Amino acid sequence: MGDLRILGRVTSINMRKVLWTADLIGTEYVTELWGLPHRDPHEPEYLALNPNALVPVIIDDGFVLWESNAIMRYLADTRRSGLWPVGAKERALVDQWLTWQVAELNAQWGYAVQALMRRNPAFTDEGRIAESIRKWTAAMQILENQLIKGGGYVANHRMSIADLAVALSAHRWFSTPFEHPDFPAIRDHYEKLKATPEGQKYMSAETP
Repeated sequence: MGDLRILGRVTSINMRKVLWTADLIGTEYVTELWGLPHRDPHEPEYLALNPNALVPVIIDDGFVLWESNAIMRYLADTRRSGLWPVGAKERALVDQWLTWQVAELNAQWGYAVQALMRRNPAFTDEGRIAESIRKWTAAMQILENQLIKGGGYVANHRMSIADLAVALSAHRWFSTPFEHPDFPAIRDHYEKLKATPEGQKYMSAETP
Protein backbone atom coordinates (compact mmCIF):
# COMPACT_ATOMS: atom_id res chain seq x y z
CA MET A 1 0.00 0.00 0.00
CA GLY A 2 1.08 3.58 -0.54
CA ASP A 3 1.42 6.37 1.98
CA LEU A 4 -1.64 6.81 4.21
CA ARG A 5 -2.50 10.24 5.61
CA ILE A 6 -5.30 10.68 8.16
CA LEU A 7 -6.64 14.23 8.54
CA GLY A 8 -8.57 15.27 11.63
CA ARG A 9 -8.31 15.81 15.39
CA VAL A 10 -8.20 13.11 18.04
CA THR A 11 -10.94 14.83 20.08
CA SER A 12 -13.37 13.79 17.31
CA ILE A 13 -15.06 10.47 18.03
CA ASN A 14 -15.09 9.76 14.30
CA MET A 15 -11.37 10.42 13.99
CA ARG A 16 -10.74 7.99 16.85
CA LYS A 17 -12.71 5.28 15.05
CA VAL A 18 -10.38 5.56 12.10
CA LEU A 19 -7.16 5.81 14.12
CA TRP A 20 -8.15 2.81 16.23
CA THR A 21 -8.86 0.76 13.11
CA ALA A 22 -5.52 1.73 11.56
CA ASP A 23 -3.69 0.86 14.77
CA LEU A 24 -5.33 -2.55 15.11
CA ILE A 25 -4.60 -3.62 11.54
CA GLY A 26 -1.01 -2.45 11.93
CA THR A 27 -0.87 -0.12 8.96
CA GLU A 28 1.53 2.82 8.98
CA TYR A 29 0.11 6.31 8.67
CA VAL A 30 0.77 9.96 9.35
CA THR A 31 -1.78 12.35 10.83
CA GLU A 32 -2.49 15.95 9.88
CA LEU A 33 -4.29 18.16 12.37
CA TRP A 34 -7.54 19.56 10.99
CA GLY A 35 -10.69 20.69 12.75
CA LEU A 36 -11.54 23.52 15.09
CA PRO A 37 -10.08 25.01 17.22
CA HIS A 38 -6.97 24.16 15.19
CA ARG A 39 -7.21 24.29 11.39
CA ASP A 40 -10.60 25.30 10.04
CA PRO A 41 -11.99 22.55 7.76
CA HIS A 42 -13.89 25.22 5.84
CA GLU A 43 -10.62 26.32 4.25
CA PRO A 44 -10.59 25.68 0.48
CA GLU A 45 -7.71 23.20 0.83
CA TYR A 46 -9.82 20.96 3.04
CA LEU A 47 -13.14 21.52 1.29
CA ALA A 48 -11.53 20.22 -1.89
CA LEU A 49 -11.12 16.91 -0.04
CA ASN A 50 -14.43 16.86 1.86
CA PRO A 51 -17.19 19.34 0.87
CA ASN A 52 -18.93 18.63 4.20
CA ALA A 53 -16.05 20.26 6.12
CA LEU A 54 -16.01 17.36 8.59
CA VAL A 55 -13.23 15.15 9.92
CA PRO A 56 -11.76 12.69 9.30
CA VAL A 57 -10.52 12.35 5.75
CA ILE A 58 -7.91 9.88 4.52
CA ILE A 59 -5.60 10.18 1.55
CA ASP A 60 -4.27 6.75 0.64
CA ASP A 61 -1.65 6.99 -2.11
CA GLY A 62 -3.74 9.74 -3.72
CA PHE A 63 -7.15 8.15 -3.06
CA VAL A 64 -9.39 10.45 -0.99
CA LEU A 65 -12.17 9.12 1.25
CA TRP A 66 -14.40 10.67 3.92
CA GLU A 67 -17.11 9.35 6.30
CA SER A 68 -15.55 7.50 9.23
CA ASN A 69 -17.37 4.19 8.87
CA ALA A 70 -16.61 4.04 5.15
CA ILE A 71 -12.96 4.66 5.99
CA MET A 72 -13.00 1.89 8.61
CA ARG A 73 -14.43 -0.56 6.07
CA TYR A 74 -11.91 0.48 3.44
CA LEU A 75 -8.88 0.18 5.70
CA ALA A 76 -9.93 -3.17 7.15
CA ASP A 77 -10.70 -4.52 3.67
CA THR A 78 -7.67 -3.27 1.74
CA ARG A 79 -5.29 -4.34 4.52
CA ARG A 80 -6.85 -7.84 4.61
CA SER A 81 -7.94 -7.42 8.20
CA GLY A 82 -10.07 -9.93 10.07
CA LEU A 83 -11.94 -6.93 11.47
CA TRP A 84 -13.94 -6.89 8.19
CA PRO A 85 -15.28 -10.36 7.28
CA VAL A 86 -14.84 -11.93 3.86
CA GLY A 87 -18.23 -13.67 3.71
CA ALA A 88 -21.08 -11.56 2.39
CA LYS A 89 -23.55 -12.41 5.16
CA GLU A 90 -21.09 -11.87 8.01
CA ARG A 91 -19.90 -8.66 6.40
CA ALA A 92 -23.49 -7.46 6.03
CA LEU A 93 -24.08 -7.93 9.76
CA VAL A 94 -21.02 -5.86 10.64
CA ASP A 95 -22.16 -3.23 8.15
CA GLN A 96 -25.66 -3.28 9.64
CA TRP A 97 -24.36 -2.38 13.11
CA LEU A 98 -21.92 0.22 11.80
CA THR A 99 -24.83 1.91 10.05
CA TRP A 100 -27.01 1.60 13.15
CA GLN A 101 -24.29 3.18 15.29
CA VAL A 102 -24.37 6.34 13.17
CA ALA A 103 -28.03 6.51 12.18
CA GLU A 104 -29.81 5.28 15.31
CA LEU A 105 -27.48 5.35 18.33
CA ASN A 106 -25.41 8.49 17.84
CA ALA A 107 -28.40 10.42 16.54
CA GLN A 108 -30.04 10.32 19.97
CA TRP A 109 -27.35 11.81 22.18
CA GLY A 110 -26.91 15.24 20.57
CA TYR A 111 -28.98 17.41 22.90
CA ALA A 112 -27.98 15.60 26.09
CA VAL A 113 -24.27 15.74 25.29
CA GLN A 114 -24.42 19.44 24.45
CA ALA A 115 -26.33 20.17 27.64
CA LEU A 116 -24.70 17.88 30.19
CA MET A 117 -21.17 17.27 28.95
CA ARG A 118 -20.31 20.39 26.98
CA ARG A 119 -22.45 22.74 29.08
CA ASN A 120 -23.52 24.60 25.97
CA PRO A 121 -25.73 27.51 27.14
CA ALA A 122 -27.93 27.09 24.07
CA PHE A 123 -29.02 23.64 25.32
CA THR A 124 -30.90 24.15 28.57
CA ASP A 125 -34.41 22.86 27.80
CA GLU A 126 -35.04 20.24 30.49
CA GLY A 127 -37.73 18.55 28.46
CA ARG A 128 -35.45 18.13 25.46
CA ILE A 129 -32.63 16.89 27.67
CA ALA A 130 -34.94 14.26 29.15
CA GLU A 131 -36.19 13.25 25.71
CA SER A 132 -32.64 12.89 24.39
CA ILE A 133 -31.69 10.70 27.36
CA ARG A 134 -34.84 8.60 26.93
CA LYS A 135 -34.15 7.92 23.26
CA TRP A 136 -30.45 7.37 23.89
CA THR A 137 -31.25 4.86 26.63
CA ALA A 138 -33.67 3.00 24.35
CA ALA A 139 -30.94 2.67 21.73
CA MET A 140 -28.47 1.46 24.35
CA GLN A 141 -30.98 -1.19 25.39
CA ILE A 142 -30.91 -2.49 21.82
CA LEU A 143 -27.12 -2.65 22.00
CA GLU A 144 -27.27 -4.42 25.37
CA ASN A 145 -29.55 -7.09 23.91
CA GLN A 146 -27.31 -7.56 20.88
CA LEU A 147 -24.14 -7.95 22.96
CA ILE A 148 -25.85 -10.60 25.07
CA LYS A 149 -27.00 -12.38 21.94
CA GLY A 150 -23.55 -12.07 20.35
CA GLY A 151 -21.57 -13.46 23.25
CA GLY A 152 -20.01 -10.13 24.09
CA TYR A 153 -19.46 -8.93 20.53
CA VAL A 154 -21.62 -6.87 18.20
CA ALA A 155 -21.70 -9.26 15.26
CA ASN A 156 -20.71 -12.83 14.35
CA HIS A 157 -19.52 -13.65 17.89
CA ARG A 158 -16.10 -12.10 17.27
CA MET A 159 -14.28 -8.78 17.13
CA SER A 160 -14.93 -6.45 14.20
CA ILE A 161 -14.82 -2.77 13.36
CA ALA A 162 -18.40 -2.56 14.62
CA ASP A 163 -17.08 -3.24 18.13
CA LEU A 164 -14.73 -0.27 17.89
CA ALA A 165 -17.54 2.02 16.81
CA VAL A 166 -19.97 1.03 19.56
CA ALA A 167 -17.25 1.04 22.23
CA LEU A 168 -16.52 4.67 21.43
CA SER A 169 -20.25 5.40 21.60
CA ALA A 170 -20.37 3.66 24.98
CA HIS A 171 -17.46 5.80 26.10
CA ARG A 172 -19.51 8.89 25.35
CA TRP A 173 -22.47 7.34 27.20
CA PHE A 174 -20.43 6.73 30.35
CA SER A 175 -18.70 10.12 30.06
CA THR A 176 -21.97 12.10 30.03
CA PRO A 177 -23.08 12.95 33.58
CA PHE A 178 -26.56 11.61 34.28
CA GLU A 179 -27.97 8.59 36.09
CA HIS A 180 -27.33 5.61 33.84
CA PRO A 181 -29.38 2.41 33.95
CA ASP A 182 -27.41 -0.76 34.46
CA PHE A 183 -26.37 -2.41 31.19
CA PRO A 184 -23.93 -5.19 32.24
CA ALA A 185 -23.14 -6.44 28.72
CA ILE A 186 -22.33 -2.93 27.51
CA ARG A 187 -20.18 -2.31 30.57
CA ASP A 188 -18.28 -5.58 30.08
CA HIS A 189 -17.73 -4.91 26.37
CA TYR A 190 -16.61 -1.36 27.08
CA GLU A 191 -14.20 -2.33 29.85
CA LYS A 192 -12.77 -5.18 27.75
CA LEU A 193 -11.92 -2.86 24.88
CA LYS A 194 -10.86 -0.01 27.15
CA ALA A 195 -8.28 -2.30 28.78
CA THR A 196 -6.42 -2.72 25.48
CA PRO A 197 -3.56 -0.34 24.59
CA GLU A 198 -5.67 1.22 21.83
CA GLY A 199 -8.69 1.50 24.11
CA GLN A 200 -6.65 3.31 26.73
CA LYS A 201 -5.42 5.66 24.02
CA TYR A 202 -8.76 6.49 22.44
CA MET A 203 -11.16 6.21 25.39
CA SER A 204 -9.55 8.50 27.94
CA ALA A 205 -10.96 11.28 30.11
CA GLU A 206 -9.50 13.76 27.60
CA THR A 207 -11.41 12.21 24.67
CA PRO A 208 -15.06 11.76 25.68
